[in-house]
Amino acid sequence: MRYAIVESGGKQYKAVEGELIEVDRLPDGEGKQISLERILLMADGDQFQIGTPTLSGIEVKATVVDHFSGPKVTHFRYSPKKRIRVRGGHRQQYTRLMVEFIGGKGEVRKAPKAELAVEAAPAVQEPAKEAPKKASQKKTSTKKTADHKPATKKSTK
Repeated sequence: MRYAIVESGGKQYKAVEGELIEVDRLPDGEGKQISLERILLMADGDQFQIGTPTLSGIEVKATVVDHFSGPKVTHFRYSPKKRIRVRGGHRQQYTRLMVEFIGGKGEVRKAPKAELAVEAAPAVQEPAKEAPKKASQKKTSTKKTADHKPATKKSTK
């Protein structure tokens, strides 16, 4: 498995070939292929290359999948006795990237095995849903009601 630790927007991300990463919003449009320049570490199986502080000659190519907003974060500042109540919120903007290639400049490699396995797998058909079972009929009680009185009364002697 080949992966790299890249820096984007002052934060570090683990980029694995064929997987998605979510970074702070980039100015590039959807579908555009970009290259991440600041590579801090590259690992290929048991071999590691560590930059001081960055690696030269290594590139990470990714494609912009989409731009989206993160979860809403609200804050509330409150000062009792002074009638100060300030409420605010923020939604961070992110860009989702699909990591296409990690390696040396000009290096040509085949697609990772994980992607080939997904593409070659046949489509699995879902089993047909069974018809819902009929509800059991409500049984009537066998207790005698007030309409059915015994023929003889018992005497109290």
